[in-house]
Amino acid sequence: MKKTALAAAIGGAALLMTVAAPAMAEKAAGDLLVRGRVIFVTPDESSDLKLGNTAINGHASLDMSVVPELDFSYFFTDNVAAELILGTSHHHPKAKDSPLGSSVDLGDVWLLPPTVTLQYHFNPKGQISPYVGAGLNYTFFYGEDPGAALDTKYDNGFGYALQAGVDVELTKKWSVNLDVKRLWLNTDVKVNAGLASLVNADVDIDPWIIGVGVGYRF
Repeated sequence: MKKTALAAAIGGAALLMTVAAPAMAEKAAGDLLVRGRVIFVTPDESSDLKLGNTAINGHASLDMSVVPELDFSYFFTDNVAAELILGTSHHHPKAKDSPLGSSVDLGDVWLLPPTVTLQYHFNPKGQISPYVGAGLNYTFFYGEDPGAALDTKYDNGFGYALQAGVDVELTKKWSVNLDVKRLWLNTDVKVNAGLASLVNADVDIDPWIIGVGVGYRF
């Protein structure tokens, strides 16, 4: 799955260079850039499982998700912008190599991590304009289905975000975009598997988010 996401990112970068046209637009203070992307959400998870206060073997695992994303970037200066990133992803968590079983299906859960980053855009007056950013997110977990467990509960929480990307102008208003983000997300998961007590998991999800899309500048 992770190799698929990397291949898609490389393909997206090749597409940006293929469709690039002569520069016709200039990012400037007061602009609003709205982008729509297809994103590949690839968790880089790690976890600690406990039965009561006792550590047990095993780890949590989440699959990759491909979903749409919408974001809004407002330019305070020609180079500095703030971006609000909106998207939700669907995952199928599992508990692997634990006393619950070699691989236990924990159903599915939705993640909604609205993220705000502060960005610096290099070469804002040029056709190819890379940028970097850093910010915060707050992740909501909803729509839990416990799967083989009796019940699962995920705690919401704050996390950090780093970002790098590039915009390639096509016309005065339109551009194509390649964006890579790393989010640091942590949640405490409680799994009721019908045992004498709950299995508690401290899970770092820490997804890579690779997106390819188009933007429109107002």
